[in-house]
Amino acid sequence: MQARKGGVFQAADLEQAAALARAGDGYAARVLSSDLLSVGVYVLPAGADDLQQPHREDEVYYVVRGRSKFRAGAEEEPVQPGSLLFVRAGIDHRFFDIEEELVIVVFWAPPEKSVSA
Repeated sequence: MQARKGGVFQAADLEQAAALARAGDGYAARVLSSDLLSVGVYVLPAGADDLQQPHREDEVYYVVRGRSKFRAGAEEEPVQPGSLLFVRAGIDHRFFDIEEELVIVVFWAPPEKSVSA
């Protein structure tokens, strides 16, 4: 992926990031990043199991494509293109009943995996 990273401005192509995610484990990490925030792209195929574990960072998901359901703690929400989801650090959450491939932009604050164990 050819992301332009500089001190003031960064740019990345969503389709290239999604292709990178598909070619790996389903996630393209730190597509964009700073000291305060990082952005990744998560791709889950139709019918897949989302096996993620709770994180130490707050997250915002922006669903670009696909349909599924989302569970955070005891709450569930239908997911479709344009859905915005916020999850506090440490909360068990996952996408499920994935009907169509999900392409999701993930915003992490603080940056992903920057918080010590």
